[in-house]
Amino acid sequence: MNELSIFDSLFDDVLGAVNQASYRTNYVSPRVDVKSDAAGYVLEMELPGRSENDVNIELDHNTLTISSKETTAKEEKKEAKEEAKINWIIRERRTSQFKRSFTLPDDVNGEAISATFKNGVLTLNMPRQEIPAPKKIMICAA
Repeated sequence: MNELSIFDSLFDDVLGAVNQASYRTNYVSPRVDVKSDAAGYVLEMELPGRSENDVNIELDHNTLTISSKETTAKEEKKEAKEEAKINWIIRERRTSQFKRSFTLPDDVNGEAISATFKNGVLTLNMPRQEIPAPKKIMICAA
Protein backbone atom coordinates (compact mmCIF):
# COMPACT_ATOMS: atom_id res chain seq x y z
CA MET A 1 0.00 0.00 0.00
CA ASN A 2 1.46 3.38 -0.98
CA GLU A 3 0.80 6.87 0.40
CA LEU A 4 -1.59 7.72 -2.43
CA SER A 5 -3.90 4.81 -1.73
CA ILE A 6 -4.18 5.93 1.92
CA PHE A 7 -5.40 9.35 0.80
CA ASP A 8 -7.73 7.80 -1.78
CA SER A 9 -9.41 5.69 0.88
CA LEU A 10 -9.73 8.77 3.11
CA PHE A 11 -11.51 10.66 0.31
CA ASP A 12 -13.71 7.63 -0.41
CA ASP A 13 -14.81 7.57 3.23
CA VAL A 14 -15.43 11.33 3.44
CA LEU A 15 -16.92 12.00 0.00
CA GLY A 16 -18.53 8.67 -0.75
CA ALA A 17 -18.25 6.67 -3.96
CA VAL A 18 -20.64 8.98 -5.86
CA ASN A 19 -18.44 12.06 -5.42
CA GLN A 20 -15.13 10.25 -5.86
CA ALA A 21 -14.63 11.37 -9.46
CA SER A 22 -15.62 14.99 -8.77
CA TYR A 23 -12.66 15.79 -6.50
CA ARG A 24 -10.24 14.54 -9.15
CA THR A 25 -11.60 16.59 -12.05
CA ASN A 26 -9.59 19.56 -13.24
CA TYR A 27 -10.87 23.10 -12.97
CA VAL A 28 -11.54 23.98 -16.59
CA SER A 29 -13.95 26.88 -16.81
CA PRO A 30 -15.32 29.09 -14.05
CA ARG A 31 -19.03 29.06 -13.29
CA VAL A 32 -21.06 32.09 -14.36
CA ASP A 33 -24.47 33.49 -13.42
CA VAL A 34 -26.08 36.27 -15.47
CA LYS A 35 -29.21 38.12 -14.43
CA SER A 36 -31.04 41.13 -15.83
CA ASP A 37 -33.46 43.77 -14.69
CA ALA A 38 -34.74 47.07 -16.08
CA ALA A 39 -31.44 48.83 -15.30
CA GLY A 40 -29.12 46.33 -16.97
CA TYR A 41 -27.31 43.02 -16.64
CA VAL A 42 -25.14 41.55 -13.90
CA LEU A 43 -22.59 38.81 -14.59
CA GLU A 44 -21.08 36.96 -11.61
CA MET A 45 -18.16 34.58 -12.12
CA GLU A 46 -16.66 32.30 -9.45
CA LEU A 47 -12.88 32.66 -9.34
CA PRO A 48 -11.72 31.02 -6.11
CA GLY A 49 -8.05 31.45 -5.34
CA ARG A 50 -7.64 34.37 -7.72
CA SER A 51 -7.47 38.10 -7.13
CA GLU A 52 -8.40 41.11 -9.24
CA ASN A 53 -4.77 41.25 -10.42
CA ASP A 54 -5.05 37.75 -11.93
CA VAL A 55 -8.03 38.56 -14.15
CA ASN A 56 -8.18 40.38 -17.48
CA ILE A 57 -11.46 41.78 -18.88
CA GLU A 58 -11.71 43.08 -22.46
CA LEU A 59 -14.59 44.44 -24.51
CA ASP A 60 -14.20 44.29 -28.30
CA HIS A 61 -17.33 45.65 -30.01
CA ASN A 62 -20.02 43.58 -28.29
CA THR A 63 -17.81 40.63 -27.26
CA LEU A 64 -16.82 40.56 -23.60
CA THR A 65 -13.81 38.34 -22.82
CA ILE A 66 -12.75 37.39 -19.31
CA SER A 67 -9.45 35.54 -18.93
CA SER A 68 -6.77 34.61 -16.46
CA LYS A 69 -3.26 33.49 -17.34
CA GLU A 70 -0.85 31.03 -15.77
CA THR A 71 1.99 32.16 -13.57
CA THR A 72 4.82 33.93 -15.34
CA ALA A 73 7.84 32.02 -16.63
CA LYS A 74 9.98 33.55 -13.87
CA GLU A 75 7.67 32.19 -11.17
CA GLU A 76 7.51 28.79 -12.90
CA LYS A 77 11.33 28.51 -12.88
CA LYS A 78 11.40 29.41 -9.19
CA GLU A 79 8.73 26.78 -8.45
CA ALA A 80 10.62 24.16 -10.48
CA LYS A 81 13.78 24.74 -8.41
CA GLU A 82 11.84 24.48 -5.15
CA GLU A 83 9.95 21.38 -6.34
CA ALA A 84 13.20 19.53 -7.00
CA LYS A 85 13.57 19.35 -3.20
CA ILE A 86 9.95 18.23 -2.60
CA ASN A 87 8.49 14.72 -2.80
CA TRP A 88 4.80 15.27 -3.64
CA ILE A 89 2.36 12.60 -2.47
CA ILE A 90 -0.72 14.29 -3.96
CA ARG A 91 -0.78 17.50 -5.97
CA GLU A 92 -4.19 18.54 -7.24
CA ARG A 93 -3.89 22.34 -6.96
CA ARG A 94 -2.13 23.74 -9.99
CA THR A 95 -1.92 26.99 -11.79
CA SER A 96 -4.44 27.16 -14.56
CA GLN A 97 -5.74 29.50 -17.17
CA PHE A 98 -9.09 30.13 -18.76
CA LYS A 99 -10.69 32.37 -21.33
CA ARG A 100 -14.45 32.90 -21.65
CA SER A 101 -16.16 35.12 -24.18
CA PHE A 102 -19.73 36.40 -24.12
CA THR A 103 -21.65 38.18 -26.87
CA LEU A 104 -23.44 41.06 -25.21
CA PRO A 105 -26.91 42.22 -26.18
CA ASP A 106 -27.14 45.37 -28.29
CA ASP A 107 -28.65 47.35 -25.43
CA VAL A 108 -25.55 47.09 -23.18
CA ASN A 109 -23.73 50.39 -22.67
CA GLY A 110 -20.13 49.24 -23.16
CA GLU A 111 -18.72 52.56 -21.93
CA ALA A 112 -20.38 52.17 -18.53
CA ILE A 113 -19.48 48.56 -17.66
CA SER A 114 -17.94 48.27 -14.20
CA ALA A 115 -16.29 45.34 -12.43
CA THR A 116 -15.73 44.46 -8.78
CA PHE A 117 -13.95 41.51 -7.18
CA LYS A 118 -14.84 40.32 -3.70
CA ASN A 119 -14.45 36.95 -1.92
CA GLY A 120 -13.45 35.12 -5.09
CA VAL A 121 -16.41 36.39 -7.13
CA LEU A 122 -16.01 38.74 -10.09
CA THR A 123 -19.11 40.89 -10.64
CA LEU A 124 -19.66 42.91 -13.81
CA ASN A 125 -22.44 45.49 -13.91
CA MET A 126 -23.55 46.25 -17.46
CA PRO A 127 -26.14 49.02 -17.65
CA ARG A 128 -28.65 49.19 -20.47
CA GLN A 129 -28.79 51.97 -23.03
CA GLU A 130 -31.60 52.92 -25.35
CA ILE A 131 -31.38 51.40 -28.79
CA PRO A 132 -32.22 53.94 -31.46
CA ALA A 133 -35.45 53.26 -33.30
CA PRO A 134 -35.14 52.20 -36.93
CA LYS A 135 -34.70 55.20 -39.19
CA LYS A 136 -36.97 55.57 -42.17
CA ILE A 137 -35.19 56.81 -45.27
CA MET A 138 -37.23 58.84 -47.71
CA ILE A 139 -36.92 58.14 -51.43
CA CYS A 140 -36.57 61.19 -53.63
CA ALA A 141 -38.03 61.16 -57.12
CA ALA A 142 -35.39 61.49 -59.81
